[in-house]
Amino acid sequence: MEYSDFQHILFERREPGILWMTLNRPEVLNAANARLHTELVEVWPLIHRDPSVRVAVVTGAGRAFSAGGDLQLVEDAYRDFEEIVRILDEARALVYNMLQCDTPIVSAINGAAVGAGLVVALLADISIASDRARLADGHVRMGVAAGDHAAIIWPLLCGMAKAKYYLMTSDFVSGEEAERLGLVSLCVPHQELEAKAMEVARQLATGPQYAVRFTKRALNQWMLQAGPIFDHSLALEMLGFFHQEMMDGVKALRERAARRRAEREERG
Repeated sequence: MEYSDFQHILFERREPGILWMTLNRPEVLNAANARLHTELVEVWPLIHRDPSVRVAVVTGAGRAFSAGGDLQLVEDAYRDFEEIVRILDEARALVYNMLQCDTPIVSAINGAAVGAGLVVALLADISIASDRARLADGHVRMGVAAGDHAAIIWPLLCGMAKAKYYLMTSDFVSGEEAERLGLVSLCVPHQELEAKAMEVARQLATGPQYAVRFTKRALNQWMLQAGPIFDHSLALEMLGFFHQEMMDGVKALRERAARRRAEREERG
């Protein structure tokens, strides 16, 4: 794929060496349908191979970073072995492609980050959250095990006790609390988020490139050595796609979303 092939990610060359990426499905809070999920997998090898990009910054259009996987995608995969294997392979590739991308990645988390969106937000080398950001791994709420990125990075970032609490309850974490826990690098006032992300990107883009990239490569070995744990968690997540609990979870999420829409309409 080339940058022009992407439908749901916008690319902007803001300064020499800095590629600004925007997840662009704002009408559904940048939820990842099948196309966007594939694009999130394919974009990192493309950036890795692009010598003109020294830093990639990723954010979301509108009021969310990404609301995670599209529920229709999940429903369509229910008990469909071939589709479940396809999702497993993509979810696995997303994590490993980000970890093996030598180009530094900065996430500017401008709002809600859930599911596949949270993978990108937290696996970025430097994660900067707005004070309006809300983060959650919603897998258990949806009736499946916390696969994706969770087992590979949450215990490293915030310790096992907090990781188990937030992954097993699917509770949301505010941007400020995420910084306190060590889940993100920084939390800044919402109006300062873009400027701070550019400041960090500029520092990385103008610094000694091999030193920056090799530091990232070395530190990522901590996560890569947890690869067997990650692969195990992902397989357990996919088992949930064969169980009725997942469909019950999807139904509950749809009902909650409908209630929220109704409440917003009542408030005008």
